[in-house]
Amino acid sequence: MNFEVIETKERVLADNDAAAAENRAALRRSGAFLVNLMASPGAGKTTTLLRTIEALRNQHRIAVIEADADGDVDAKAIAASGIPVLQVHTGGSCHMDADMTRRALERLGTDYDLIFLENVGNLVCPAEFDVGADLRVMILSTPEGHDKPLKYPLMFQVSDVLLVNKTDVASVFGFELDSLRQNVALRHPEMEILPISAKTGEGFKAWTDYLTAQIEGRSNG
Repeated sequence: MNFEVIETKERVLADNDAAAAENRAALRRSGAFLVNLMASPGAGKTTTLLRTIEALRNQHRIAVIEADADGDVDAKAIAASGIPVLQVHTGGSCHMDADMTRRALERLGTDYDLIFLENVGNLVCPAEFDVGADLRVMILSTPEGHDKPLKYPLMFQVSDVLLVNKTDVASVFGFELDSLRQNVALRHPEMEILPISAKTGEGFKAWTDYLTAQIEGRSNG
């Protein structure tokens, strides 16, 4: 008997990549720079985002897309800072894909030059789906351990920069930055690694300087 085998995941990812390319082109036309912020639940995405916004809000017109399976706790925190925010409920999906992002960008509008997408808290699904961002940022908190590149390799492979958050409590959890660097090098040798503390502000100038350089590099490219 002859039959056809359809690899649905490959087709889904191929369609998503095409939509992501369209998003990237549209963002370039509008002049907006999109940051896809990814991390586990509790890693400190929203706190990191709020401190980043505070540092850059006088230089850039900033907006935020908040993605959650449900709820609006983080969106309320962003809105309280006075920054425009759009809440997206993914309906149980563990990630944003390119089409969801396109619809969110259309709803948000393009009158911004820096847009953050705070993705659903997860180290697996968001890594598989390109949303068309200019920069993919991963946050790893020190309580999660320095072995995560060995357990979740794709997230480390696709991200452009790694923010190592909660450095102020690293010693409490036995976190070893050198061991993390060695583990990351196995997956992504060129990855930028920036230790920070969203609570104390330690390391944030290096992070915001890096982000500013990426934005300026895209604008001049």
